[in-house]
Amino acid sequence: MATGQKLMRAIRVFEFGGPEVLKLLSDVAVPIPKDRQVLIKVHACGVNPVETYIRSGTHNIKPLLPYTPGSDVAGVIEAVGDNVSAFKKGDRVFTTKTISGGYAEYALAADHTVYPLPERLDFKQGAAIGIPYFTAYRALFHRAHVKAGETVLVHGASGGVGLATCQIARAYGLKVLGTAGTEEGRNIVLQNGAHEVFNHREVNYIDKIKKSVGEKGINVIIEMLANVNLSNDLNLLSRGGRVIVVGSRGPIEINPRDTMVKESSIIGVTLYSSTKEEFQQFAAALQAGMEVGWLTPVIGSQYPLEKVAQAHEDIIHSSGATGKMILLLS
Repeated sequence: MATGQKLMRAIRVFEFGGPEVLKLLSDVAVPIPKDRQVLIKVHACGVNPVETYIRSGTHNIKPLLPYTPGSDVAGVIEAVGDNVSAFKKGDRVFTTKTISGGYAEYALAADHTVYPLPERLDFKQGAAIGIPYFTAYRALFHRAHVKAGETVLVHGASGGVGLATCQIARAYGLKVLGTAGTEEGRNIVLQNGAHEVFNHREVNYIDKIKKSVGEKGINVIIEMLANVNLSNDLNLLSRGGRVIVVGSRGPIEINPRDTMVKESSIIGVTLYSSTKEEFQQFAAALQAGMEVGWLTPVIGSQYPLEKVAQAHEDIIHSSGATGKMILLLS
């Protein structure tokens, strides 16, 4: 290793597997930004379910080993490469993607995946924007094509993507219903844009939703756990209703006939199908939300870097999310 090269602490994955494959090293070389890249001193990094699927080797994204997970960092620009005009050393920023991985003290990112972080949001909140808010925006506007006045049900509303969806949908004039499994979760959902919230652990909660919306049904359902809820979702939809599948952890049996009478649709969404132009569009809308004040991430569990294996365990197995899970680095 070249003398004088700075070293950092970072999580490295040398083989796919369970949370135990996340190894904390303290002698990882700090990357150097090249053309149109920036180096960020990471203060916080979001933990997203997709990172557990990639780590386990079951996702269609399979990074070259070894790698450092994490895409959603918030921190301060440490250095910029050539041809970077939008940022300078000392700027507060957040990302939607990194090149070198976010579970680390420093992260390299392409300049077009980096955005200014307004003063009103702290670094924890900055690390909660990336995947949750950009996915929520894509799901609502690019996949469901929601219109003001429509009703949206956020099925699993108390986690990172769910709360982002509630805030965005409320700001854009939709009637927002949410579900959560704990009382704390339900309160947070109501405080973040939902007009009404239901307990998805109650046996008859689907009937309560039906009663609330009446004959008309629900125009759009943003679904976080399709392998459990999809069949019920199809019965809740209005004519021309759409279920947007944000998350699913296995197969489910449905009756396709349920889509016929209502001419309803089941539509998948994945953030990384978005083009560069679409990311810029999402960013413009979300930046406005930060300025006006409706975009305010809610922080849930927080872990130091050395507890990352526990974080990966908890994001999949702990019941009832409340807010966004993050790693703290500073």
